[in-house]
Amino acid sequence: MKLIKHTVLAALLAVASGNALAQKTEYNIDPTHTMIIASWDHMGFSNPMANFADATGKLVYDSANPAASTVHVEIPMQSLTSFVPALDNELKGKDYFDVAQYPKAVFTSREVKPMGGNRLEVLGNLELRGVTRPVTLNVTLNGQGEHPMKKVAAIGFDATTHFKRSDFGIDKLVPVIGDEIQLRITVEAHADKK
Repeated sequence: MKLIKHTVLAALLAVASGNALAQKTEYNIDPTHTMIIASWDHMGFSNPMANFADATGKLVYDSANPAASTVHVEIPMQSLTSFVPALDNELKGKDYFDVAQYPKAVFTSREVKPMGGNRLEVLGNLELRGVTRPVTLNVTLNGQGEHPMKKVAAIGFDATTHFKRSDFGIDKLVPVIGDEIQLRITVEAHADKK
């Protein structure tokens, strides 16, 4: 009888912990462990890169039903660094991102599609330089669990996408300088302490 009680208790605890893990969790994007790297073709000779740092926002992930997940990210365009100061100034100017008039870029999901395993497609809208266009992120869930230092729920993703800069009114020197922008993204996010 004692063994049956212990078995029932263990089963109930397993179900309860499974339900806790399956719940929707809201995470805050950690700007110190999130990077958005853009690259483009430079006259067929090289593929320069720029980092957009200090991204903030929220994502909601439902491990039991990933299609119910959402993401909203804001990127301060002043954070752009191409690792070449003169190019930074040019890219932030009126011919490109016009950071003075359009200080942030925003991505908001519309739909999340599970693709099997740890893969997802996140369909959303990217607002850049005052123009909004649809963009699809190809996403890999890297890991989910308790952060070993912060002791809060944490999650991490990598994603890739591409778009034409001319679709956002950034068409200077197209096609001499590539129109297509490749994005590589890595995101870490943490839940609030309970």
